[in-house]
Amino acid sequence: MRARRYTVACLAGDGIGPELMAEASRAVEAVSGLHGFRVDETHAPFGGDAVRRFGHPLPAATRSACREADAVLIAATREPALEGLKAELDLTWRVTRVRLAPHGDVVLVSPVVDDAEPLAVERAFRLARARRARVTSVGTTAEWFGAVQAATERHEGVIVEHVPVERVLPVLAGDPARFDVVVTQELFAEALSNMAAFGHEDVGMVASGRMSADGKGIFGPTHGSAPEIAGQGVANPMAMLLAASLMLGEGLGERAASETLERAVADALEDGVRTADLVESGAAATTRQFMDVLLAGLPSARRDTEFARS
Repeated sequence: MRARRYTVACLAGDGIGPELMAEASRAVEAVSGLHGFRVDETHAPFGGDAVRRFGHPLPAATRSACREADAVLIAATREPALEGLKAELDLTWRVTRVRLAPHGDVVLVSPVVDDAEPLAVERAFRLARARRARVTSVGTTAEWFGAVQAATERHEGVIVEHVPVERVLPVLAGDPARFDVVVTQELFAEALSNMAAFGHEDVGMVASGRMSADGKGIFGPTHGSAPEIAGQGVANPMAMLLAASLMLGEGLGERAASETLERAVADALEDGVRTADLVESGAAATTRQFMDVLLAGLPSARRDTEFARS
């Protein structure tokens, strides 16, 4: 049987983007080999890097590479040029994942266009079935409640609760692990995502993906390009790795590999490996040192029973 094979367009941009993308590439190559599939990367100019080289932040060649790829991995989701790419790929729903220390996470799903509410709800239920089978619905309209009820009937065994936004916000701020998958209308999505990440900015473990109805999506960390530390080898790669994990699981459907990579990040943290932004005193690990520890522990982070296919 032929090995599973995917193409990913990698948009590093500038600032710390190139060094983070390089480390994400190392991680994706290692975890894909471990799980028996292959990822071919197309590195395309983007943002400030593209402006310097080609005079435009989103050259035609970059647009083409993204259209032809199975997924797009970006090193900074705050790059203004990303808006043009989002429109071109017809992205309809969003998933945001916040990694909680020391273990666990919370996932938030929402539509990004008005007519995508049923799709976003369905994707949230599918995600929940692969996790703890719990969905928290945050919405106000009859159409929203109808979409959630229809999904509840299709997905027997998923526990569903409807919670008003004013009750969800403080819990997300203080105890986000109380939730599994939160699905919400677009109106509340930004506030809920920000609140879930509020107490966890110190570890930088927030990633998001915007996806189309056919599964193609753009995935990246929620931080910026941090030009002030570019080239120093001290950037925290964890949010970038979480974005790569999200891409593997939701964009490419390789959930076992996604879980292995995310677990390896958590294991490295448990081993006491910290980049400078997480160390108050004493020696800190460089970006490369953190990655070396993570990659060394990758095989032991695997928990599934798959065998690599040839």
